[in-house]
Amino acid sequence: MHMELPDEVLQKKRFAQNTVFTLILIAIKDYYILKEMYGTSFIEQLEFELKQILKDETNNSNEIDITSVGPGEVAFLSPQKNAPADVAYEFKTQAQNGLKKTMFRQTGLGIDLGMGYATIEIGEKNAAEESFPVALEEARRMIRIPLNMKGLSIASRFNTILSQGLVSTKYQPILNFKTGSILGWEALTRGPQGSSFRSPVILFETAEQLGRLFALEKLCRESAIAHAGELQAGQKLFLNIHPKTMADPEFTPGKTLELMDKAGLNADNVVFEITERHSVQEFDLFYRTLDHYRSQGFKVAVDDAGAGYAGLTTIAELQPEYIKLDKSLIDDIHKDPVKRALVETTVTFADKIGSQIIGEGVESMEQAVCLKDIGVHCGQGFFMARPAFPKPELTTSCQELQSVGDIANKSITCSLPIGDLAKPPHAITPTHLVSTAQSFFKKNSRFSSIIVAEDNIPKGLVMEYHLNRQLSSQYGIALYYKRAIETVMDPTPLMVDIDMPVEQAARKAMKREPLKTYDDIIITRKGFLYGVVSVQDLLNAMAKIQVEMAKGTNPLTGLPGNVSIEQEVESRIQQKRRFSIIYADLDHFKVYNDTYGFKNGDQIIRLAADIMSWATKKHAGQEARLCHIGGDDFVLISSPEAVEKFCTSVTRCFGRLVRNCYCAEDKKRGWIKARGRDGMERNYPLVSISLGVIEICGQCSLMEIGERAAHIKKFAKSKPGNSVAVDRRPPLGTEK
Repeated sequence: MHMELPDEVLQKKRFAQNTVFTLILIAIKDYYILKEMYGTSFIEQLEFELKQILKDETNNSNEIDITSVGPGEVAFLSPQKNAPADVAYEFKTQAQNGLKKTMFRQTGLGIDLGMGYATIEIGEKNAAEESFPVALEEARRMIRIPLNMKGLSIASRFNTILSQGLVSTKYQPILNFKTGSILGWEALTRGPQGSSFRSPVILFETAEQLGRLFALEKLCRESAIAHAGELQAGQKLFLNIHPKTMADPEFTPGKTLELMDKAGLNADNVVFEITERHSVQEFDLFYRTLDHYRSQGFKVAVDDAGAGYAGLTTIAELQPEYIKLDKSLIDDIHKDPVKRALVETTVTFADKIGSQIIGEGVESMEQAVCLKDIGVHCGQGFFMARPAFPKPELTTSCQELQSVGDIANKSITCSLPIGDLAKPPHAITPTHLVSTAQSFFKKNSRFSSIIVAEDNIPKGLVMEYHLNRQLSSQYGIALYYKRAIETVMDPTPLMVDIDMPVEQAARKAMKREPLKTYDDIIITRKGFLYGVVSVQDLLNAMAKIQVEMAKGTNPLTGLPGNVSIEQEVESRIQQKRRFSIIYADLDHFKVYNDTYGFKNGDQIIRLAADIMSWATKKHAGQEARLCHIGGDDFVLISSPEAVEKFCTSVTRCFGRLVRNCYCAEDKKRGWIKARGRDGMERNYPLVSISLGVIEICGQCSLMEIGERAAHIKKFAKSKPGNSVAVDRRPPLGTEK
């Protein structure tokens, strides 16, 4: 048949004379049978994925054009650097591995691809148009001949690896989400650096083709156990085992136990990880063998759950101690409520049979937070650490991992209003078509949601992943595509006011029904649309606040907190230094906060912090220490000489500038009408600042300082307006 040659071949001028290429042909065997049994759409999907996998394996090289040359046939030219047979075999193996998931999902079977190859020399004497069809026909003839693995040089190289033990082991941690500690380490085998066998897919596929799987796994076990090093108390070593290996006569617990004994390990440390991608033909023998090893103390994990042969029934019969969820279930789980629901159900199932779930392929904080929130027991992936030798440390982000639920349930003494996190929303009217919304999402990847609003009042929310799921259902396009967006929107999204503290918004978000837990939050101001916040942005903000508070820093003002105050006071007392402590407190602040909102309240706190920071630098010098206790309370530790000028500057500046925080009417009359703590409405003065000053000159306790400070602060607040109260009693620490 005629085929269109790749552009790179036709443009001969791009190649040097007599350039040698390998034509590689990969074909889907039983193409017509699969098409007949499973339909045109399935076979087209298989062909599409085959081309994509090969494109990825060629590293998207501009020199290589992946081309369809016939039904189920894909061909490309690769610069000839290694033996053609070996190169073709590597591509075939990687492609088979990549197609397994799709093939199994549709057919319940694996896939065997055909491979062929031929050499092409392109130059002035050999035109591409003439040599390509000849080489293609040669490759096709090769596909019809059974593959003789022993005739490939790759077989010889594999046998060398086995005989010389040329494998290495890397270890990847498995994190216990509940405790934050490392549950165990999965041992991952790699072939020699710089060779195609570096890939475990090529290594194990070749071993199975050559009938050397048992020998390879024995070598891998020996390497994994020998190099594991010391395991902490309770930690496990996860060893990958092919189901067939369990029935290998040479796979005896005695030999494995002997290796472990030399490495200082026992059976309780080891988990046999059985991949679910392989079927178990002789069930009776397999289960008896498994029981035998369990009786020795070994534990069992089922790998790739959700992507292979074993369904829930098989897993229930195996009763593994651990169930490892396939990466396909973890991808975008924070965006996909259906995947979350499926994983939640699997967690419930695991709890009932006494197993623990391990989520594999966790690559981002969003995925880790989602898994932790829905109760998955453990996680493994690049987010925790990349496989390495010696065993790697957990990443910093992983060590600081907290779920939305964790943070929302903790008390945060100083939080930001959620309006500070709001991002500009994309809003449309209820009559806009669904097709318009889908088109918008395709062109604007930074948006995950659309707000449906009328007269700038939010009426509903459309999350991209919800919309895609509705449209991808059997009749989704026909039902919704040309209808108004209000037919698919969520009419009851979470809407909160701009001034709501972020921790309160987080608690509301986590109380939503499971399918909506990670939907965006709509921010309103006086009922009108203001912005939108994602749950992840909410989490990041709260985590940052917690980190700052753990450091002893107030997240609102950036000033040191209680820990710094105590350390500074104790240090000065030990050094027998004479010093003053100035306590600052805002009067009528709660009334202002209730009337003008949290955001404006925070602005007044920042104003007070800025004024006192300025006054400290101007009058108190570098040795002074300004701290923010929390809320509207501040402390300055300074020399007694700086007290008068500091207090005068602060009261004058604050009294003048705070008036700018009020509306024109309240500012003009100098008071506001509001309800007090008793619920009664009355007139309240503008916010003012009260400063109470005590002096210390010798040994005294923090309790004594606190008691005296409470008295002087109470006296300062009893004076109207911006005031200063200086303790006239003898300084604390004065010898009696």
